[in-house]
Amino acid sequence: MALDALVIAGREFGSRLFLGTGKFSSNATLRDAIKASDTEMVTVAMRRADPSADDDIVDAIPASVLLLTNTSGAMNADEAVRIARLARAAGYPDWIKLELTPEPRYLLPDGVETLAAAEKLVAEGFTVLPYVNADPVLCKRLEEVGCATVMPLGSWIGSNQGLRTRGALEIIVEQARVPVVVDAGLGAPSHAAEAMELGADAVLVNTAIGTAADPAAMADAFRLATIAGRLGYVAGLAPSRCLADASSPLTGFLQS
Repeated sequence: MALDALVIAGREFGSRLFLGTGKFSSNATLRDAIKASDTEMVTVAMRRADPSADDDIVDAIPASVLLLTNTSGAMNADEAVRIARLARAAGYPDWIKLELTPEPRYLLPDGVETLAAAEKLVAEGFTVLPYVNADPVLCKRLEEVGCATVMPLGSWIGSNQGLRTRGALEIIVEQARVPVVVDAGLGAPSHAAEAMELGADAVLVNTAIGTAADPAAMADAFRLATIAGRLGYVAGLAPSRCLADASSPLTGFLQS
């Protein structure tokens, strides 16, 4: 069974693994991880891009990979909109990862400000992919204002705790009419597989790959896990049971 394509805002992606670019030791390491992951979308915080630098982080991204500018660092809707406009003026794609995390300890996204910023950016023609708490009501509101995806967190940014929000994610997947990308907290390839098995359309991973002893090898592991999880979901997972259910008959086979 071949992996089916993912479509976001009319653009087709063969890979369902998206990659963040923070915490890599060098641009060379990032390049190797991008190649190993087979990703077709990479997010970069606008505040980290420097076109005047000799080795700008954007230079590590192949031309075939979509650059998703990140509004990381924005504290409110106005700041996020300003960052998106700066990215457009700098010649970057109109695809924006909308990230508003004013709470410093857990970096929790501000849903009220995110919704306000999303409305403005969609109206200005941006393709908006909002990072949010795993809140089914908020995700539905963001879909209704025209966001291209919703990106609920699995657990806190960089925590590597996996799907602490699984129950809410299941509701979001059930209700969504746009792709659901599980973003943040995925610390092991098994977490990515789990997200895909529950019906998420894609995952975005950064810390687990960027801080691994061998980032390229870990990127490959996440690539395979994402594929396996998606194939399992499409194939139709067997339901879990409280009681045993023998795979072979327990009666009749000893009778002559």
